[in-house]
Amino acid sequence: MTWDITGMAAVANIGSTPGEIFAALCAGKESRQPLKAFAPAKYRAAYAYEIDDRPEGGGDLPQRATRWLTTVVRQAAADAGLGEDLSQVPVLVGTTMREQRSLELWWRDGAQVALADLHFGTALKAAFGACTTYTFANACSASLYALGMATDMIDLGLADTVVVAGTDAATESGFGTLDRVQNDLPDALRPFDATHKGMLMGEGAAAVVVQRSGTGTGPAHARVRGVSMNCDAYHATAPDPDGITRAVRDAYARAGVRASDIDLVMLHGSGTPLNDETESRVLRHVFEGAGAGPRMTAIKAMTGHTMGGSGLLSLVMAALAMKSGTVPPVLGLADPIPETAGLGLVRGRPTAGDLSLAQVEAFGFGGINAVAIVEAVR
Repeated sequence: MTWDITGMAAVANIGSTPGEIFAALCAGKESRQPLKAFAPAKYRAAYAYEIDDRPEGGGDLPQRATRWLTTVVRQAAADAGLGEDLSQVPVLVGTTMREQRSLELWWRDGAQVALADLHFGTALKAAFGACTTYTFANACSASLYALGMATDMIDLGLADTVVVAGTDAATESGFGTLDRVQNDLPDALRPFDATHKGMLMGEGAAAVVVQRSGTGTGPAHARVRGVSMNCDAYHATAPDPDGITRAVRDAYARAGVRASDIDLVMLHGSGTPLNDETESRVLRHVFEGAGAGPRMTAIKAMTGHTMGGSGLLSLVMAALAMKSGTVPPVLGLADPIPETAGLGLVRGRPTAGDLSLAQVEAFGFGGINAVAIVEAVR
């Protein structure tokens, strides 16, 4: 069975629509900015990939992750021709931090935040009448987990249409934790480059409307062929190559494809040395003997790590890449790590080609892995 993606929306530091974000990725301009949300003097890292929607003169606002969520859900629903009444449509949200930043602002600054405001379902019901909402806090794989749940719901006859979204705002507790535990000081997120030192936070949200194939009122942007999920529980932070390999191969089995069929890989590419090396080794093994192999890119080099929504944001960009036949480059990839030898990483400028099948990867702390296979619609 396949599932149509009939609506898409996204917001990130480099754009407020999928088209704007994709154009910025292809332009390949540096997008990190000096840290604004928190007092820079408290941290070693001086940069982040924040959305610039805070008040002039500094300070922060609560409910930003929720506002982005309602924005992308509204835009994706409109794109799919659903309108704003989602009372009969399940909405599944993937996130890492939920509204933790709002809780920080309440605790530290006395921001007005009601308990109900910490749940995304409150805003979704108010904005769209959504009665069936679920939040999945599955680390960096959360939104692809939500996508997998959506396809299961449709398969089981629980719904014909599901809205899937992901959203996260940078939190001071999360930023501070990364700032303390990363051995080196990253001044930019540089996936797969020899200069990579670690992860920097990004912000953003993405949403897609997933429908049983052939039931939508308009054309599909792309088609989901299969979603694989697992939790290998190998280590709190270190990725397990075996767990990732199992997720990739299970995705192929669910989608009914082979490694040689894949034209594009949207890499997790978090910029941490251990993740980059492990992901590279897995893909070299998976694509061994699969011909020239697919083109590969990693968008976190420009968006930062958008956490729970990062997998879905990569999926939306994969859909646009297949539509346009263009793969954006990995920003700043000048000296690839040795483990990437033989992989088709796109460097320097966009690469054109016929792209029919994309592999989207998201790997989270605790061994929470998800891989989606998405097909172009001609």
